[in-house]
Amino acid sequence: MGNKSDSAISRREFARRAAFVSAAASLAPSNLLRSESSAATLPAQQSPNAPKISREGQAEVESRIQSIFAQYGNRLSDAQKADIRRLATEAQPPLDRLRAFATDNGDGPGLYLKPLMEREKKPSPVSAKSKPATVPKNS
Repeated sequence: MGNKSDSAISRREFARRAAFVSAAASLAPSNLLRSESSAATLPAQQSPNAPKISREGQAEVESRIQSIFAQYGNRLSDAQKADIRRLATEAQPPLDRLRAFATDNGDGPGLYLKPLMEREKKPSPVSAKSKPATVPKNS
């Protein structure tokens, strides 16, 4: 590995750094993640038909939006940022309902792929197997 440049990092080191960054991002207060440019777009104007979201859900929406803006913010237009904000807000109530469903370790899958009606199985066509040619024995 001596021939690789010093700027390259190993996969293990990359995974370690990614784990630290994701842990720090989840523990850091959301106001530390906001930059001045994204803070100006932060006051979202809720449309009248916007879903009602709990405080925890709203914090999760803001966290999701800020992480997207931090990663892709300089490439997004204002219309795209507004669309991301709208989509993240609309996606939160189904996530809350899904997380509210109680499960235990012993629970099976929620959906078994069982047909609604049984179909008759057609018999497979029997292929006529030809008998192998017998070779006369020379005695």
